[in-house]
Amino acid sequence: MYTNYFSIFETVDLMASYTAEVNAIHKKFNNAVKRAKTKKSLNQAYSAHKKAHERLLKKHLREETAMINKAKKKLD
Repeated sequence: MYTNYFSIFETVDLMASYTAEVNAIHKKFNNAVKRAKTKKSLNQAYSAHKKAHERLLKKHLREETAMINKAKKKLD
């Protein structure tokens, strides 16, 4: 019973961290868009924003996969 209890909080912690990181990425992007003076700088801001999202999503999915694999091992 306790392992499930702690697993729930581990999941919540991962999601909170993910959400906080997404918010940070968006804050940086919004600031870059506000400062942009040219189309090129807007494109660069978007490109950096997109890459940051892709890196974060890859990391997040890797963490979730590890969590699922850990749960599967407990069931065996």
